[in-house]
Amino acid sequence: MRIAHVAPVATTIPPPKSGSVEAMASLLTEGLVQRGQDVTLFATGDSTTGAKLHAIYPHGYWHDQNMWPWELYEMLNMASAVERAADFDVIHYEAAYYPISLAFTRLSPTPIVQTLHHSPSEAEVALWSNYPEASFVAISKEQATLLEGLNVVGTVLHGIDTDRFIFREKPDDYLLFLGRFTEGKGVLQAIAIAKRVGMKLILAAAEDEYYRESVAPHVDGRRIVYFGEADFDAKVKLYGGARALLYPIQTREPFGLVLAEAMACGTPVAALNRGAVSEVVDQGVTGMIFDDLEQMTNELPRVFNLDRRRVRERAVQRFGVARMVDEYIGVYARLVESRRGR
Repeated sequence: MRIAHVAPVATTIPPPKSGSVEAMASLLTEGLVQRGQDVTLFATGDSTTGAKLHAIYPHGYWHDQNMWPWELYEMLNMASAVERAADFDVIHYEAAYYPISLAFTRLSPTPIVQTLHHSPSEAEVALWSNYPEASFVAISKEQATLLEGLNVVGTVLHGIDTDRFIFREKPDDYLLFLGRFTEGKGVLQAIAIAKRVGMKLILAAAEDEYYRESVAPHVDGRRIVYFGEADFDAKVKLYGGARALLYPIQTREPFGLVLAEAMACGTPVAALNRGAVSEVVDQGVTGMIFDDLEQMTNELPRVFNLDRRRVRERAVQRFGVARMVDEYIGVYARLVESRRGR
Protein backbone atom coordinates (compact mmCIF):
# COMPACT_ATOMS: atom_id res chain seq x y z
CA MET A 1 0.00 0.00 0.00
CA ARG A 2 0.97 3.62 -0.52
CA ILE A 3 0.75 5.14 2.95
CA ALA A 4 1.04 8.78 3.98
CA HIS A 5 2.02 8.90 7.64
CA VAL A 6 1.51 12.39 9.05
CA ALA A 7 3.52 12.92 12.23
CA PRO A 8 3.51 15.93 14.58
CA VAL A 9 5.90 18.71 13.60
CA ALA A 10 6.87 19.72 17.14
CA THR A 11 10.30 18.07 16.94
CA THR A 12 12.20 15.45 14.99
CA ILE A 13 10.96 11.96 14.23
CA PRO A 14 12.17 10.12 16.27
CA PRO A 15 12.40 12.66 19.12
CA PRO A 16 15.79 13.48 20.70
CA LYS A 17 14.48 12.84 24.21
CA SER A 18 10.86 12.72 25.36
CA GLY A 19 7.90 12.63 23.02
CA SER A 20 5.78 9.49 23.08
CA VAL A 21 3.69 10.44 20.02
CA GLU A 22 6.81 11.15 18.00
CA ALA A 23 8.39 7.89 19.17
CA MET A 24 5.31 5.88 18.16
CA ALA A 25 5.18 7.64 14.78
CA SER A 26 8.80 6.68 14.15
CA LEU A 27 8.40 3.05 15.20
CA LEU A 28 5.32 2.57 13.05
CA THR A 29 6.88 4.28 10.03
CA GLU A 30 10.05 2.19 10.14
CA GLY A 31 8.09 -0.99 10.81
CA LEU A 32 5.88 -0.37 7.78
CA VAL A 33 8.95 0.24 5.61
CA GLN A 34 10.48 -3.03 6.81
CA ARG A 35 7.24 -4.78 5.79
CA GLY A 36 7.72 -3.50 2.24
CA GLN A 37 5.02 -0.83 2.39
CA ASP A 38 5.45 2.35 0.33
CA VAL A 39 5.52 4.97 3.09
CA THR A 40 5.88 8.76 2.94
CA LEU A 41 6.51 10.41 6.30
CA PHE A 42 5.26 13.98 6.67
CA ALA A 43 7.51 15.43 9.36
CA THR A 44 10.24 18.00 10.00
CA GLY A 45 13.24 18.16 7.69
CA ASP A 46 15.65 17.12 10.44
CA SER A 47 13.83 13.81 10.95
CA THR A 48 15.50 10.46 10.30
CA THR A 49 13.57 7.74 8.48
CA GLY A 50 13.82 4.90 6.00
CA ALA A 51 10.60 6.14 4.39
CA LYS A 52 10.30 8.93 1.86
CA LEU A 53 10.43 12.19 3.82
CA HIS A 54 8.15 15.09 2.94
CA ALA A 55 9.06 18.19 4.96
CA ILE A 56 7.72 21.72 4.67
CA TYR A 57 9.55 22.86 7.82
CA PRO A 58 13.28 22.38 8.49
CA HIS A 59 12.69 21.90 12.22
CA GLY A 60 9.89 21.79 14.78
CA TYR A 61 8.12 24.46 16.80
CA TRP A 62 9.50 23.16 20.11
CA HIS A 63 12.84 24.50 18.90
CA ASP A 64 11.73 27.77 17.31
CA GLN A 65 9.66 30.33 19.21
CA ASN A 66 8.83 32.08 15.96
CA MET A 67 6.78 29.08 14.82
CA TRP A 68 3.51 30.25 16.31
CA PRO A 69 0.69 29.44 16.52
CA TRP A 70 1.72 25.80 16.55
CA GLU A 71 -1.75 24.63 15.49
CA LEU A 72 -1.33 26.33 12.12
CA TYR A 73 1.94 24.49 11.51
CA GLU A 74 0.26 21.17 12.30
CA MET A 75 -2.69 21.93 10.03
CA LEU A 76 -0.50 22.94 7.09
CA ASN A 77 1.56 19.78 7.49
CA MET A 78 -1.66 17.76 7.32
CA ALA A 79 -2.82 19.80 4.33
CA SER A 80 0.39 19.00 2.46
CA ALA A 81 -0.51 15.31 2.67
CA VAL A 82 -4.10 15.85 1.51
CA GLU A 83 -2.85 17.94 -1.43
CA ARG A 84 -1.03 14.80 -2.56
CA ALA A 85 -3.94 12.48 -1.73
CA ALA A 86 -3.95 10.91 -5.21
CA ASP A 87 -0.45 9.54 -4.50
CA PHE A 88 -1.67 7.42 -1.56
CA ASP A 89 -4.07 4.63 -0.70
CA VAL A 90 -4.49 5.82 2.90
CA ILE A 91 -3.50 8.84 5.00
CA HIS A 92 -2.77 8.26 8.68
CA TYR A 93 -2.64 11.26 11.02
CA GLU A 94 -1.02 11.04 14.46
CA ALA A 95 -3.03 13.47 16.59
CA ALA A 96 -0.66 14.71 19.26
CA TYR A 97 -3.24 17.07 20.73
CA TYR A 98 -6.46 16.86 18.76
CA PRO A 99 -7.50 15.57 15.32
CA ILE A 100 -6.96 18.56 13.06
CA SER A 101 -7.31 15.98 10.28
CA LEU A 102 -11.11 15.88 10.75
CA ALA A 103 -11.49 19.06 8.72
CA PHE A 104 -10.15 17.21 5.66
CA THR A 105 -12.43 14.16 5.98
CA ARG A 106 -14.83 15.17 3.19
CA LEU A 107 -12.21 16.92 1.08
CA SER A 108 -9.81 14.04 0.57
CA PRO A 109 -10.45 11.42 -2.11
CA THR A 110 -8.18 9.10 -0.09
CA PRO A 111 -9.40 7.68 3.24
CA ILE A 112 -7.98 9.37 6.33
CA VAL A 113 -7.59 7.64 9.67
CA GLN A 114 -6.52 9.35 12.88
CA THR A 115 -4.89 7.98 16.01
CA LEU A 116 -5.45 9.93 19.22
CA HIS A 117 -2.88 9.94 22.00
CA HIS A 118 -4.90 11.44 24.84
CA SER A 119 -8.16 10.88 26.69
CA PRO A 120 -10.78 13.09 25.05
CA SER A 121 -13.43 14.97 26.98
CA GLU A 122 -17.16 14.64 26.30
CA ALA A 123 -17.11 18.09 24.73
CA GLU A 124 -14.35 17.07 22.32
CA VAL A 125 -16.17 13.91 21.28
CA ALA A 126 -19.38 15.87 20.78
CA LEU A 127 -17.56 18.25 18.44
CA TRP A 128 -15.86 15.46 16.52
CA SER A 129 -19.21 13.69 16.04
CA ASN A 130 -19.95 16.29 13.35
CA TYR A 131 -17.84 13.97 11.21
CA PRO A 132 -19.46 10.58 11.98
CA GLU A 133 -17.79 9.00 8.96
CA ALA A 134 -14.26 9.92 10.13
CA SER A 135 -12.18 6.86 11.04
CA PHE A 136 -10.39 6.63 14.39
CA VAL A 137 -7.94 4.09 15.76
CA ALA A 138 -8.02 3.81 19.54
CA ILE A 139 -4.84 2.98 21.46
CA SER A 140 -6.73 1.01 24.14
CA LYS A 141 -10.18 -0.26 25.02
CA GLU A 142 -10.26 2.50 27.63
CA GLN A 143 -9.86 5.14 24.95
CA ALA A 144 -12.31 3.38 22.62
CA THR A 145 -14.93 3.64 25.36
CA LEU A 146 -14.35 7.39 25.57
CA LEU A 147 -14.78 7.59 21.77
CA GLU A 148 -18.22 5.97 21.91
CA GLY A 149 -20.43 7.20 19.09
CA LEU A 150 -17.52 7.85 16.73
CA ASN A 151 -16.31 5.57 13.95
CA VAL A 152 -13.62 3.53 15.73
CA VAL A 153 -12.27 1.19 13.06
CA GLY A 154 -9.71 -0.57 15.25
CA THR A 155 -7.97 -0.70 18.63
CA VAL A 156 -4.19 -1.03 18.48
CA LEU A 157 -2.09 -1.01 21.63
CA HIS A 158 1.25 0.76 21.36
CA GLY A 159 4.36 -1.25 20.58
CA ILE A 160 7.98 -0.64 21.52
CA ASP A 161 11.30 -1.77 20.12
CA THR A 162 11.88 -4.34 22.85
CA ASP A 163 15.35 -5.20 21.52
CA ARG A 164 16.58 -1.75 22.57
CA PHE A 165 15.33 -2.10 26.13
CA ILE A 166 18.07 -3.97 27.97
CA PHE A 167 17.05 -6.57 30.53
CA ARG A 168 18.59 -6.23 33.97
CA GLU A 169 18.06 -9.05 36.43
CA LYS A 170 19.55 -7.42 39.54
CA PRO A 171 18.49 -3.80 40.04
CA ASP A 172 19.86 -1.10 42.30
CA ASP A 173 17.97 0.04 45.38
CA TYR A 174 15.75 2.88 44.19
CA LEU A 175 12.26 3.60 42.89
CA LEU A 176 11.62 5.48 39.65
CA PHE A 177 9.11 8.02 38.47
CA LEU A 178 9.38 8.80 34.75
CA GLY A 179 6.88 11.01 33.01
CA ARG A 180 5.79 14.58 32.55
CA PHE A 181 5.51 16.71 35.67
CA THR A 182 1.77 17.35 35.89
CA GLU A 183 -0.74 16.92 38.66
CA GLY A 184 -2.44 14.10 36.77
CA LYS A 185 0.73 11.98 36.48
CA GLY A 186 0.91 11.54 40.27
CA VAL A 187 4.47 12.65 40.95
CA LEU A 188 3.60 14.04 44.41
CA GLN A 189 1.92 10.75 45.26
CA ALA A 190 5.06 8.87 44.16
CA ILE A 191 7.15 11.09 46.44
CA ALA A 192 4.80 10.41 49.34
CA ILE A 193 5.05 6.66 48.82
CA ALA A 194 8.85 6.73 48.62
CA LYS A 195 9.06 8.71 51.85
CA ARG A 196 6.73 6.33 53.65
CA VAL A 197 8.67 3.22 52.63
CA GLY A 198 12.02 4.93 53.21
CA MET A 199 13.42 4.40 49.72
CA LYS A 200 15.27 6.62 47.29
CA LEU A 201 13.12 7.93 44.43
CA ILE A 202 14.56 9.21 41.15
CA LEU A 203 12.44 11.69 39.17
CA ALA A 204 13.13 11.78 35.44
CA ALA A 205 11.35 14.37 33.31
CA ALA A 206 11.86 17.81 31.84
CA GLU A 207 11.69 20.67 34.30
CA ASP A 208 8.56 22.81 33.96
CA GLU A 209 6.51 25.25 36.01
CA TYR A 210 4.72 22.48 37.91
CA TYR A 211 8.07 20.96 38.84
CA ARG A 212 9.45 24.28 40.08
CA GLU A 213 6.36 25.16 42.10
CA SER A 214 5.14 21.82 43.43
CA VAL A 215 7.86 19.18 43.07
CA ALA A 216 11.20 20.92 43.62
CA PRO A 217 10.53 21.70 47.31
CA HIS A 218 10.52 17.93 47.97
CA VAL A 219 13.82 17.27 46.17
CA ASP A 220 16.67 16.88 48.65
CA GLY A 221 19.24 15.19 46.41
CA ARG A 222 19.44 12.21 48.75
CA ARG A 223 16.06 10.52 49.14
CA ILE A 224 14.23 12.42 46.41
CA VAL A 225 16.58 12.94 43.47
CA TYR A 226 15.90 14.97 40.34
CA PHE A 227 17.62 13.43 37.31
CA GLY A 228 16.25 15.70 34.61
CA GLU A 229 14.97 14.80 31.17
CA ALA A 230 16.49 11.51 30.05
CA ASP A 231 17.46 10.60 26.50
CA PHE A 232 16.83 7.04 25.36
CA ASP A 233 20.03 5.45 26.67
CA ALA A 234 19.71 7.17 30.04
CA LYS A 235 16.07 6.15 30.26
CA VAL A 236 16.89 2.49 29.67
CA LYS A 237 19.55 2.58 32.41
CA LEU A 238 17.13 4.20 34.83
CA TYR A 239 14.45 1.61 34.11
CA GLY A 240 16.84 -1.30 34.51
CA GLY A 241 18.28 -0.07 37.78
CA ALA A 242 14.93 0.53 39.49
CA ARG A 243 13.36 -1.91 41.92
CA ALA A 244 10.01 -0.75 40.55
CA LEU A 245 8.42 1.98 38.45
CA LEU A 246 5.87 3.98 40.44
CA TYR A 247 2.78 4.94 38.43
CA PRO A 248 0.27 6.47 40.86
CA ILE A 249 -1.65 8.02 37.99
CA GLN A 250 -4.49 10.36 38.97
CA THR A 251 -6.25 10.65 35.61
CA ARG A 252 -7.61 8.20 33.03
CA GLU A 253 -4.58 7.79 30.78
CA PRO A 254 -5.35 6.02 27.48
CA PHE A 255 -2.22 3.84 27.59
CA GLY A 256 0.90 4.54 29.68
CA LEU A 257 3.96 3.96 27.48
CA VAL A 258 6.40 4.09 30.42
CA LEU A 259 4.74 0.96 31.81
CA ALA A 260 5.60 -1.12 28.74
CA GLU A 261 9.10 0.35 28.55
CA ALA A 262 9.92 -0.40 32.19
CA MET A 263 8.59 -3.93 31.90
CA ALA A 264 10.70 -4.53 28.79
CA CYS A 265 13.75 -3.93 31.01
CA GLY A 266 12.43 -6.47 33.50
CA THR A 267 11.31 -3.80 35.96
CA PRO A 268 7.90 -4.44 37.52
CA VAL A 269 5.44 -1.59 37.99
CA ALA A 270 3.27 -0.43 40.86
CA ALA A 271 0.26 1.38 39.44
CA LEU A 272 -3.10 2.71 40.50
CA ASN A 273 -6.13 1.27 38.76
CA ARG A 274 -6.92 4.18 36.46
CA GLY A 275 -7.57 4.37 32.73
CA ALA A 276 -5.88 1.70 30.62
CA VAL A 277 -3.55 0.43 33.37
CA SER A 278 -5.32 -2.93 33.59
CA GLU A 279 -4.87 -3.40 29.82
CA VAL A 280 -1.12 -2.85 30.02
CA VAL A 281 -0.15 -4.44 33.34
CA ASP A 282 -0.69 -8.16 33.91
CA GLN A 283 -1.63 -8.34 37.57
CA GLY A 284 0.88 -10.36 39.56
CA VAL A 285 3.06 -10.99 36.50
CA THR A 286 4.46 -7.69 35.21
CA GLY A 287 3.38 -5.59 38.15
CA MET A 288 0.68 -4.92 40.71
CA ILE A 289 -2.41 -2.78 40.27
CA PHE A 290 -3.72 -1.11 43.41
CA ASP A 291 -7.00 0.57 44.30
CA ASP A 292 -5.48 3.36 46.38
CA LEU A 293 -2.20 4.81 47.64
CA GLU A 294 -2.50 3.15 51.03
CA GLN A 295 -2.67 -0.28 49.45
CA MET A 296 0.17 0.56 47.07
CA THR A 297 2.40 1.66 49.94
CA ASN A 298 1.65 -1.31 52.17
CA GLU A 299 1.99 -3.94 49.46
CA LEU A 300 4.96 -2.53 47.54
CA PRO A 301 7.23 -5.45 48.63
CA ARG A 302 4.99 -7.76 46.57
CA VAL A 303 6.05 -5.83 43.47
CA PHE A 304 9.74 -6.24 44.34
CA ASN A 305 9.27 -10.01 44.61
CA LEU A 306 8.00 -10.45 41.04
CA ASP A 307 10.25 -12.43 38.67
CA ARG A 308 12.03 -9.80 36.56
CA ARG A 309 12.84 -12.26 33.80
CA ARG A 310 9.17 -13.15 33.51
CA VAL A 311 8.30 -9.45 33.48
CA ARG A 312 10.61 -8.97 30.51
CA GLU A 313 9.34 -12.03 28.64
CA ARG A 314 5.71 -10.98 29.00
CA ALA A 315 6.47 -7.43 27.86
CA VAL A 316 8.24 -8.70 24.74
CA GLN A 317 5.33 -11.01 23.99
CA ARG A 318 2.68 -8.32 24.30
CA PHE A 319 4.33 -5.08 23.23
CA GLY A 320 6.74 -5.89 20.43
CA VAL A 321 6.56 -3.37 17.61
CA ALA A 322 5.87 -6.09 15.01
CA ARG A 323 2.44 -6.74 16.51
CA MET A 324 1.55 -3.05 16.36
CA VAL A 325 2.68 -2.75 12.73
CA ASP A 326 0.72 -5.82 11.65
CA GLU A 327 -2.45 -4.54 13.29
CA TYR A 328 -2.14 -1.13 11.62
CA ILE A 329 -1.60 -2.80 8.24
CA GLY A 330 -4.86 -4.64 8.89
CA VAL A 331 -6.65 -1.35 9.62
CA TYR A 332 -5.27 0.26 6.46
CA ALA A 333 -6.27 -2.73 4.33
CA ARG A 334 -9.85 -2.59 5.63
CA LEU A 335 -10.11 1.12 4.91
CA VAL A 336 -8.74 0.72 1.39
CA GLU A 337 -11.06 -2.20 0.66
CA SER A 338 -14.05 -0.29 2.03
CA ARG A 339 -13.29 2.71 -0.17
CA ARG A 340 -12.92 0.48 -3.23
CA GLY A 341 -16.23 -1.17 -2.41
CA ARG A 342 -18.01 2.18 -2.29
